[in-house]
Amino acid sequence: MILETPRLFLRPFTPSDFEAIYAVIGDPLTMRFYPAPYDKQGTLDWIERNLRRYEEDGTSLHAVVLKSNNQMIGDCGPAWQQTDAGRELEIGYHIRRDCWGHGYATEAAKAAMTYAFKNFAVDHLISLIRPENFPSRRVAEKNGLHIDREIDWKGIRHFVYAITRDEFAHRTSHDSQQL
Repeated sequence: MILETPRLFLRPFTPSDFEAIYAVIGDPLTMRFYPAPYDKQGTLDWIERNLRRYEEDGTSLHAVVLKSNNQMIGDCGPAWQQTDAGRELEIGYHIRRDCWGHGYATEAAKAAMTYAFKNFAVDHLISLIRPENFPSRRVAEKNGLHIDREIDWKGIRHFVYAITRDEFAHRTSHDSQQL
């Protein structure tokens, strides 16, 4: 296990996560802002790519598991991406469609952001989000990210949402005082 939130565990993928993650990244509605949903081979490649990233980069997307029933409902985590500004650490997330609207992506992304700032010497984090992907934009905004710039990433227009280490520290300090 890597991370724990009040309702979730975030842990590295294993090959046995195939069916659960395929239900997410193979779903056409969930993946409507990607060029296409992943097929079965693409899903196997997705798991392998994340396993390779753990070894090479020390981080990648993690399986998001509900504590209440031990069911994997998606992925979230910090993964290195090549952008117009060089190599940047992105917080990515995908949640199974029947679990939308419960705040799981926001909760998981906040934990991933905390983990990233604690474990990597970066001055900021990003999320690459298509302009028309309003649900993902809301998740980013709830966690304090803001549009930093617009880029053509992998041939598709994206907003680069960003938050600096100082902004995140101020925000989480403020959140703690609110409790």
